[in-house]
Amino acid sequence: MQPCIPGQHPTSVVRFSILDLCSVKEGSDAAESFRNTVDLAQHAERWGYTRFWLAEHHNMEGIASAATSVLVGHVAGGTGTIRVGSGGVMLPNHAPLIIAEHYGTLATLYPGRIDLGVGRAPGSDRATANAMRRSLDREEDFPRQVRELLDYLGPEQPGQVVRAVPGQGTNVPVWLLGSSTYSAQLAAAMGLPFAFAAHFAPQDMVEALLLYRRYFQPSQYLEKPYSSVGVPLVAADTDREAQRQATSPYQRFLRLIRGQRLLTPPPVDSMDGLWSPPERAAVEMRLGAAIVGGPETLAVKIAGLLREIEVDELIFVTDLFHHADRLRSYELAMEAMKRLG
Repeated sequence: MQPCIPGQHPTSVVRFSILDLCSVKEGSDAAESFRNTVDLAQHAERWGYTRFWLAEHHNMEGIASAATSVLVGHVAGGTGTIRVGSGGVMLPNHAPLIIAEHYGTLATLYPGRIDLGVGRAPGSDRATANAMRRSLDREEDFPRQVRELLDYLGPEQPGQVVRAVPGQGTNVPVWLLGSSTYSAQLAAAMGLPFAFAAHFAPQDMVEALLLYRRYFQPSQYLEKPYSSVGVPLVAADTDREAQRQATSPYQRFLRLIRGQRLLTPPPVDSMDGLWSPPERAAVEMRLGAAIVGGPETLAVKIAGLLREIEVDELIFVTDLFHHADRLRSYELAMEAMKRLG
């Protein structure tokens, strides 16, 4: 039984990581997004972040991380020590054997550095999900798919007919991801690490984390509960500048609600006149866990969040128009955390 998961500090110190969506901004393309993703990962490695994750989405013009395992390998090849993984792979879109082979290959190429976070949502609209799966019934089979995936990555069993080659015996750490209490309870029952998606659905964050820790069952994969939370982050040198830059993700979520193109727009001085009161409420609900501000405000808000929830790791998500602003946001976040100790 493992006393901790890779990347976990031996004490109760909270770790900090990054989730990157390979966002495509207005006037740009996926190729530039991929270059920026590798550059961000290299900076994150130098700054001391624990993980760099990428998420599977499909048929979304402003998100270029559809081929998640390909990008995980690309980022791992451009870095040297930071853990790289999926946050996550939408398992019902794929055969567990194929995912085990993909991530077993990655773990063989980059030993000790690969994570595999899996979720059960399609990562797309219903029509796209049908194009990938031909059926949406596979979400109901998610627990079985996770167990099958774990078996393909674990030690070979006597009489096992189908093996993941490479993959079998690599023991790639598998995380369960989710934005509901269902995923939290499943992760607890299976004894797996759990990541909650508060970066777009914060409503059940507190309850989900409580349930996960309350019902966690030690397993061959994890001796005690280990949880992380995805949090939107917009940090700048002043509160005013951070609020201005935050209008980019505000506009992006507004477009999501309206069913419009999701290319990241440039910031604006004010959102007044761009959204209706109901739309504003909907956007603010989705971004309810967002941490926005200058260095001092940043430290206060992160410390407040850590008092509110018991969590082992924060995974920041910064979706800004200018790459330099995004780098600065992550840099300021790590500086603030180092000051807090």
